[in-house]
Amino acid sequence: MNQQDGFTLMAAFAHWMAIALYIATTVVAAVTLSRQSQSRRRTLLLGLFTGAVVAHAISLKFTLLADNGFRFDLLAMLSLITWSVALLLLCLSLRHQLTLLILAIAPLAALSELAAVHAWGTAIPRSQISPGIAAHALLSISAYALLTLATLQAIYLYWLNQQLHNHRPAGMSRMLPPLQTMESLLFGLIAFGQLLLTASLITGALFVDDLFAQHLVHKTALSIFAWILYSILLWGHWKNGWRGNTAVRWTLSAFAVLLLAFFGSKLALEVIFSGG
Repeated sequence: MNQQDGFTLMAAFAHWMAIALYIATTVVAAVTLSRQSQSRRRTLLLGLFTGAVVAHAISLKFTLLADNGFRFDLLAMLSLITWSVALLLLCLSLRHQLTLLILAIAPLAALSELAAVHAWGTAIPRSQISPGIAAHALLSISAYALLTLATLQAIYLYWLNQQLHNHRPAGMSRMLPPLQTMESLLFGLIAFGQLLLTASLITGALFVDDLFAQHLVHKTALSIFAWILYSILLWGHWKNGWRGNTAVRWTLSAFAVLLLAFFGSKLALEVIFSGG
């Protein structure tokens, strides 16, 4: 067996091991929710979930780094996003009972891995993109994905707060973890996304040769502004206990700037400044 065959075998093993462990995690989570006692199955659940996340991480190396280049297609990015969410959920699960959320995420992660195995995307040749730019792109996509999830979580928390304020808790809200735990998940998403956004900005500064020549200055400036807003929110939560609607407003504001960084700067370059 040559080295290439060894890599192929390792990639297949990591892919299918991650899928199998995610399926096992889903089954155990479903059984755990259906029984009264959850503590005895918690260790097994977290063990399977940890194994799935680790196997998924190993498989991502082979998914994103193809033989002839780097993959940035939809299915490869979906696998990266679901792994990021699963990793964050695993970290939060060490302190909180998040069995229902694990039940929701584990099958999605398994499907994303299955899709990644049979992905149709083509790789960008290594000669056309440097490893630094590839890392910058991956970090950017992961950051925006997690911060999008954080925004959706903030919108849900706003709705849930309104339901509780009007004494009309919805049926789904009764199955979810306590409001404080859901807020912890929100700030976990924001902190993790902020970390990736920071790494994205750093790699962009290091590996993008000329922001002005490549017309990226608008996007970079707005991304930095969004980073500042997220930093203020995290500092306010840590220092002054910001939560509830205050956290929701800051999250939505920062995300609006982030959206403007992508779509607004593109509109300005292609329509306004081009004279179209």
